[in-house]
Amino acid sequence: MKPHHTQLRPFRRRGISLALAAALLSAGIPTAFAVEETTKAENKQTSADQEAQPALGTVTVTATRREASLQSIPVAVSVLDGRKLEQSNLNSIQTIANEVPSLTFRQQGGNKDSSIFIRGVGTISTSPGIEPTVSTVIDGVVYARPGQATLDLMDVERIEILRGPQGTLFGKNASAGVINIVTKEPSADLHAYVDTSYYEGGEKRIRFGLSGTLVPDLLYASINGLWADYDGNVKNLLGGRLNGYEREGARAKFLLTPNEDLDITLIADYTHGTNGVIAVPYQTTDSTFTQAISPVQVSKGNRTVRSDGKNEVTDTNQGISAQVDWRINDYTLTSITAFRTWDNKQNTSVSGIGNNYDPARIATGYPATWDRGTVDSSQFSQEVRIASPKDKFVEYVAGVYYLKSKTDEVYQRYAETISGANYFGRSDYGVENDSISLFGESTLNFTPEFRGIAGLRYTHDELSFDHVRNSNVPSGIQSAVRASQPLRKGTTSASEYSGRLGAQYDLSKDAMVYATYSRGYKGPAYNVFFNMFDGNNDTAPLEPETANSFEIGLKSALLDNRLIFNAAAFYTKYKNYQANAPEHVGNNVYIYRLINAGEVSTRGVELDVNAKVTSRLSFSGSLAYVDARIDNLNCPPTDAACQVNGKPLPFSPKWKSAVRANYAIPLNNGYVIDLGTDYIWQSKQQFSLIPQTDATIQEAYGIWNASVALSTQDGWRFALVGRNLLDRSYASTLSGNASVAQRYVPRDDARYFGVQVRKDF
Repeated sequence: MKPHHTQLRPFRRRGISLALAAALLSAGIPTAFAVEETTKAENKQTSADQEAQPALGTVTVTATRREASLQSIPVAVSVLDGRKLEQSNLNSIQTIANEVPSLTFRQQGGNKDSSIFIRGVGTISTSPGIEPTVSTVIDGVVYARPGQATLDLMDVERIEILRGPQGTLFGKNASAGVINIVTKEPSADLHAYVDTSYYEGGEKRIRFGLSGTLVPDLLYASINGLWADYDGNVKNLLGGRLNGYEREGARAKFLLTPNEDLDITLIADYTHGTNGVIAVPYQTTDSTFTQAISPVQVSKGNRTVRSDGKNEVTDTNQGISAQVDWRINDYTLTSITAFRTWDNKQNTSVSGIGNNYDPARIATGYPATWDRGTVDSSQFSQEVRIASPKDKFVEYVAGVYYLKSKTDEVYQRYAETISGANYFGRSDYGVENDSISLFGESTLNFTPEFRGIAGLRYTHDELSFDHVRNSNVPSGIQSAVRASQPLRKGTTSASEYSGRLGAQYDLSKDAMVYATYSRGYKGPAYNVFFNMFDGNNDTAPLEPETANSFEIGLKSALLDNRLIFNAAAFYTKYKNYQANAPEHVGNNVYIYRLINAGEVSTRGVELDVNAKVTSRLSFSGSLAYVDARIDNLNCPPTDAACQVNGKPLPFSPKWKSAVRANYAIPLNNGYVIDLGTDYIWQSKQQFSLIPQTDATIQEAYGIWNASVALSTQDGWRFALVGRNLLDRSYASTLSGNASVAQRYVPRDDARYFGVQVRKDF
């Protein structure tokens, strides 16, 4: 006889799949991303029966650190189905950002500088001395650095986007939200697949996997691999294409079930990727800059550069983890032990010209500059928690969490100045962090309809840094490379509470309302970076960032579960907001310094709807109104451009929406044709904190996508995918000032088509 938990796995997997076909609203996952194939027995159901009883299923999530129905938890959550994301060529956190209206992504020259934003709030900094504001969690393991999660995702079951502060259960780097990624469990039955795709622009992908039983009733395993290659969508006039990538990876998962009350899950993963990210000239009023980049034609839709340098970032991300789930008298004791490493190498230009020495270009006033950097990061984490039995007066999850992380960086910069001087500098610096926390959250079932929520987390942080720089820049000279600095060290610590209080009430068996107050916390930080210097207290620690958030929500299922409608309204105030702010230090040189920038706030409303119109036709839509603004910014005293109080936070469009539809056509021979389409629109957004100019505003735009797929009974699937059918050019990031601006070009910047072929065995 199979262990009890293993017996449930095939049923749970099927239930989740069918549910994802229906859940939209609070899951934010459009129906086009939620429909999964049914079992062979379910395929035999007559069309008449299907038309008579169309309904949405139940989506199960782990947003509360235990399995629960999405519609039953007092948390605003969006859910994306991994299989459908792959089918739409959405393979990373960056590419899914358009799918959830409250989620945005900041692309920069390197993965270590990229950031995730939820409800308009995120972290913008290149320093290893600061934590992300949005936490990325994969199979229960928190990723300490945001760059660790920028490569392709593998074998994803679903992605849960938890909106708003989640510090009680997920920790200090979740003060704006959580990206909770859950991978697929090994199957009991033998299953294999090969998935290949080709898209215009020379983008090629291969995925494969094998899953099944190694030892009956005891050991189950799965292994998955990927390879991807993309030429890029930016043309270099000096030869070749840029903005592409090459990636490969593998992931193995083992499930050991010694008895019906014990599960042991072991995971090992490895991904390696090389990205050629580059910014292209977007807008300029400076004739000397135009002369320097000639014959590039600057425009809002430009995808051409003249670069004589190498822009390439390489990442290697790997780790192992062990999760033990032990069920004792309806209690579940969980232990998650993990060790991860992340290596990042950067070879980039920080000018709009290129890397190589060119006196003619120096004469124009735009000297060449290049950067070389390496990041070596490692982390060890241990979490132990207990979940009480359900359906009691008091239900709770409580535990202890420990994280130790260490990041070492080496950064080198070579700059050619207008005067003809050649400057070179190298900085060696690092950060160590030790964090321990105790947490617990309980649900009090006062009546069958009325429940209270109370949670608290205590966190203690120890943070230290070291930094030394050697350069040939004379003291007192202001340039892109600063003068040498001796070895400096610093240590700080902080202890803080975060928590949640709230109540929820069932209006009926199909509708629930809730109201919560949450306090978020992000630990202390150091402004550790290449040009770190003693002035302006750069070596002093930053105070922890805190958030106070209020949220009310409605979750409902109407028309016999054929329509799901969810809504949430929120207000969050952040104090000691940690952000990069530019400071003018002379000779047109700006230093971006990490500071406690002041106070910011975000408020808004989020709506999600999911409808099963007929058994063949599904519809979903989501809309977010987010007003994220700067309330009071601590400006550098010498910077007049810093008068931005009342202006919007960067990377936060005020309006964003997504609508999707899917129509399935069963054929007489057992084949099924799936027609899918979606349209994503957002209002204009500002990309700069300081200064805020028209040059760094992305105007409103909409992206229309569509697909048609043919599935057979013997496991084949053939699909044609069209992305950005209206050929709308847009930017993932704009940088610069009123005279010169550059943009980062997303994959979907222009219309393209692709074909996919998948075979399941």
